[in-house]
Amino acid sequence: MTLLESTKDDSAGSRYWKRNLAVCVFGSFTTIVSLTLILPFLPLYVEQLGVGGQAAIAQWSGACFAAAFFTAGMIAPLWGKLADRYGRKIMLVRASLGMAIGMSLMGFVDNIWQLFGLRLLVGLVGGYASGSMILVATQSPKNRSGWALGTLSSGIMAGNLVGPLIGGVLPKMIGIRETFFLVGSLIFFAFLATVFLIHEDPRPAAARGKAGGWSSVADRRVVFLMLGLGLLTVFANMSIEPIITIFVGQFVPQPQVTFVSGLVISATALGSVLSASYLGKLGDRLNPWIIIAACMAAAACLLLPQAYAVAAWQLIGLRFAMGLALGGLLPSITSVIRNNVTDSNAGSILGYLVSSQFAGQVVGPLLGGFIGGHLGVHAVFLTTAALLAVGAALARTMTPEAIRRPAPHH
Repeated sequence: MTLLESTKDDSAGSRYWKRNLAVCVFGSFTTIVSLTLILPFLPLYVEQLGVGGQAAIAQWSGACFAAAFFTAGMIAPLWGKLADRYGRKIMLVRASLGMAIGMSLMGFVDNIWQLFGLRLLVGLVGGYASGSMILVATQSPKNRSGWALGTLSSGIMAGNLVGPLIGGVLPKMIGIRETFFLVGSLIFFAFLATVFLIHEDPRPAAARGKAGGWSSVADRRVVFLMLGLGLLTVFANMSIEPIITIFVGQFVPQPQVTFVSGLVISATALGSVLSASYLGKLGDRLNPWIIIAACMAAAACLLLPQAYAVAAWQLIGLRFAMGLALGGLLPSITSVIRNNVTDSNAGSILGYLVSSQFAGQVVGPLLGGFIGGHLGVHAVFLTTAALLAVGAALARTMTPEAIRRPAPHH
């Protein structure tokens, strides 16, 4: 691409879109790390806060970890609607400052209810990653939006991958409470970067002070399909988590089961981190519909041999390859939605996409555990493969004209 072509491409979006993207990647990575690093040491902290008994510790640990994601999923459409009404940058400022304060306060709690309440609060006031998705989608040039969203997705998934690793090491070095203080400080740096480095171009006067709704969506079939496929994407990744230790235990010696199970889960995330920006860029050149259909079909095909893996290296390799396929889905799905909504309602509709992803995080483990318990672990892989194949078929049969005729901006 020549300099002239690059200038032409960039002119379709904000002149600051690359700087905005860099800050959003940093902020999203930092905040996702803060939400996930608690997982390895959470049971220890719960016990320190006075909870006794293995069952109670396990239940409170699960509740505290899930609390932030539950409230984040519930509130995402509202934050998206407010972003449409009052601006996307202010939502990132709110989220980063709120999370910096909330995470720091977790280091001061005296009982389990305070920790649970703060986890709920962090999910409620947070949403930096979802807010970043809205800002990047609306400020980037449309013919570069797939690459930009893919790069942002890589940062988010890297946070999910690195968070538990940091959480397994840092508390041993500096202490649990000090870990919360350090993470809160890092998020505060993201807050400062957001305030001083992100520049949101003013919207036309007609778009300020109001937010569009579903009535202004050109083709609701496309948007509803993308919301469903967004849920399915996360579901496909999460469905094996409840049964992975059981499955790995069939061909790995007991002392190594936990370690290998962690590698299997991490392999998928690593594959997605590596592929997201490339597949997003490829969607800009070809068509996001093609990427969605191809990636879902590839993931479905890769799930079939996973069900019959007989060695750790086979499962790890197949999950890594599946991660490569899944990495292209969310950026392309977001790009399709962005091109089928107006500027005045992009935030609220993309907020529903965030909620659908959180729904996938809930439905995936629940349904995967249910199927695994009643039909066996192989059935989890086969059922997920069948659902992905249906998703690929729906994406392939949808008419992509809407993506070539972007919705008018107001």
